[in-house]
Amino acid sequence: MEKFFKLKENGTNIRTEIIAGITTFMTMAYILFVNPGMLKETGMNQQGIFVATALSAAVASIIMGLLAKYPFALAPGMGLNAYFTYTIVLKYGYTWNEALFIILMEGIIFILLSAVKFREVIFKSIPVTLKNSISVGIGFFIAFLGFQSAGLVKAGNGTLISVGDISSPITIVAVLGILITAILVARKVKGAILIGIIATTLIGIPFGITKIPANFSLISIPHGFQEVAFKIAIPKNILEQSFWISLFTLLFLDMFDTVGSLAGVASKTNMLDEDGNLPRVEKALFADAIGTTLGALLGTSTVTTFVESSAGVAEGGRTGLTAIVTGIFFLLSIIFSPLFLLVPAVATAPALIIVGFLMTSPLLKINWEDFTEGIPAFITIAAIPFTESISEGIVFGVLSYTIIKVFSGKYKEISPLVLVLSGLFLLRYLFLNA
Repeated sequence: MEKFFKLKENGTNIRTEIIAGITTFMTMAYILFVNPGMLKETGMNQQGIFVATALSAAVASIIMGLLAKYPFALAPGMGLNAYFTYTIVLKYGYTWNEALFIILMEGIIFILLSAVKFREVIFKSIPVTLKNSISVGIGFFIAFLGFQSAGLVKAGNGTLISVGDISSPITIVAVLGILITAILVARKVKGAILIGIIATTLIGIPFGITKIPANFSLISIPHGFQEVAFKIAIPKNILEQSFWISLFTLLFLDMFDTVGSLAGVASKTNMLDEDGNLPRVEKALFADAIGTTLGALLGTSTVTTFVESSAGVAEGGRTGLTAIVTGIFFLLSIIFSPLFLLVPAVATAPALIIVGFLMTSPLLKINWEDFTEGIPAFITIAAIPFTESISEGIVFGVLSYTIIKVFSGKYKEISPLVLVLSGLFLLRYLFLNA
């Protein structure tokens, strides 16, 4: 392992990588019940989707670890699964089998784009300032998700958000978990975030938040996988506009969510080189494309790189061994699903909030004195949590960067590809949202 992953060179060891992998899994485990709960509305077998979700996440994460050797884990993405369910199937009227065909086409296109290094070029074209701001924006985004899970914020009455019910059992458990995790992190305890998740889960038992069924069984193998796997069907109306809109939207969302996640997590961990590029990024993007393709074949929505990988990175994960451990635990979740599903959503809130804090350190790398750099950075940082979308945050950042640079007389600092991307983003808003 030392020779393959170069653990010492990356400032890590096997113990740290294992803890980091488990931590990443624990912060991602919610997808095991959220994804099946959403996709079942299309008529798919819920238990079958559970297996497809776990299996696709496991295989894709292990491929990422072996091929790109980065600590980035993958799973069916939130937002992408909602688009699959509520737009492609329920709005446009495609069957879930036909929707899986669209996901398969997306994956194959991404494999081809990765083979010709198109996605690598996109990644490299994003200015370093925006890569650093993406990391900070992701930090605020996942912290906001943590605040929601903790019940600290909620939808307001007459306002977008307001303070939640501080006296509720969920919020009390979450606050205790946040304090425990923060103290452990401050004292530099190894595995602090993972310990925080476990501690919050245990604290939730007397509060009735962590529910242990009376007929609890440690081992349970879900059924129905054969009802969703390899059930792809070619749509009859493949030439209709809705098919191409669905495919283009998925390509756009997945491409920039993945690029944003890679840039954000890599920026936080100093994985980017002096030019702001990620070594072996083409392999990371190729692994992501394979994950999407396999996910469609196994019976789930688009598989993408998860921003929650930052939780494992915060625990010290630096190599592909972290991603492999995460993948192994996704495999184990198929057999030990009752155990992993005991962890309530609130137990991951402390991890998300603390990791959100840790993700904001690239703020110091941004040149705030140069307004043509600082303002686009700020817009990116604000747009990611406010729109709840990494891809939209990148769009806002790139457009503002281009426009401000051009009208400030610094157009020579803009790469030709960024200009092209800006034009495409404008066309997307003009025509796709029309």
